[in-house]
Amino acid sequence: MAGFLDRAKEQAQRSLDQGKQKLDEVQAQRTGSDLLKKLGKAYYAQQKGAGSPEATQSALSAVESHAATHGDAFLRS
Repeated sequence: MAGFLDRAKEQAQRSLDQGKQKLDEVQAQRTGSDLLKKLGKAYYAQQKGAGSPEATQSALSAVESHAATHGDAFLRS
């Protein structure tokens, strides 16, 4: 009986780990999408004369930093 409980516990832990990993991926994807939206807004404002190149560069740097940390999958969706 103990062997069965140990295997069940291990399976439950693996499932929890997989769920956490998926949640982290979804959160990174959402953050990346938000950063891209901010970059688009900054660029649009700059082109319309209401924004600055510094704001656009700052938004671009945030996107690049996020891509370096979490990968660039958010750029393809």
